[in-house]
Amino acid sequence: MMKQKIREYAKSLDVDDVGFAAIVDYNSPRSPKIEAIFPEAKSLVVMAVKEMSHVESPNPQIAMTGRLDIMEYARGVNYKVARFLEKQCGARAMSVPLSYPLNMDPATGGVVGDVSLRHAAIAAGLGAFGRHNLVVHPRLGSRVIFLAVLSDIELPSDPPVSENPCTQCNLCVENCPAGALEKEGFTDVMKCLKVSQPYGLAKNIRFWLGMAGRTAEEQKKMLISKDYWMMYQANSIGNHYFCFQCYASCPLGE
Repeated sequence: MMKQKIREYAKSLDVDDVGFAAIVDYNSPRSPKIEAIFPEAKSLVVMAVKEMSHVESPNPQIAMTGRLDIMEYARGVNYKVARFLEKQCGARAMSVPLSYPLNMDPATGGVVGDVSLRHAAIAAGLGAFGRHNLVVHPRLGSRVIFLAVLSDIELPSDPPVSENPCTQCNLCVENCPAGALEKEGFTDVMKCLKVSQPYGLAKNIRFWLGMAGRTAEEQKKMLISKDYWMMYQANSIGNHYFCFQCYASCPLGE
C-alpha cells in the first residue's frame, strides 16, 4: 500500500519509472556505507527519467543543455518526493545527489558518488549493467538518468529484472572515442574524462601550472584564449560533458 502511494505520486511528477530498494539489498563496492550517511535509512525510492534526443547532437552546447535541463528537473523531483515522504508518509527523507556535489577526494579520483545511483537502480529492479557499464532499463534502454531518495520507511525491494536487456552488440565499445570500454566490466574513467570533460579538473591543473613563470604578456594571451574561456564556462556550470556516445550509440530503448 505504501509503495503504491509513493509510486503514484512519483509518476504524477512525470518520471518514467519507479522502483524500490531495501538498504540491505543495495551494494556499491566503492561508495560509503549508507549507515555513514543516514544511519536510520531503510529504503531507497529510485526513479528513472529518459534522456532525450539531445545526446545525439554533435553540438556540445546543445547536448549539454539537454543534460542540464534533465538535472534541473530531476533535482526538483527529488525534492518533491522527499517532501512527500516527510509530509504525507511520516518519514525522514534525504535526496541523493544526481552527479555532484560529490566527495572530490584524490584517493578515489573524485569519481565515486556517496550513493551509487547505478547500483541503487539495479537493487530497485530498474535494470542491469550493460557492456558500457551503465544500467540498461528494460523499456528505456541506456538513455536514462536515475535519481533517488533515501528514507527510514521499511520497504521491500522490487524484484530484479529477469533478463539483462543488453545484447552485447559492442556498439558502445566501438563508438567510444576515448577507448575507455575496451576491458569488459571496467570503465577507464581517466580515459573517459579526458574526452568527456576536456575542460575539467585536469585541464584546470595543467592551465594554472602553465601560467606559472610566464611573462605578463604571455599570461594575458592565456587568459584570452578559447581554452581558458571554455574552462571558465565549465567551472561555472559544473561538470561540462562533451561526449555522450555511450548513450547515443546504444540502439536499445523506446
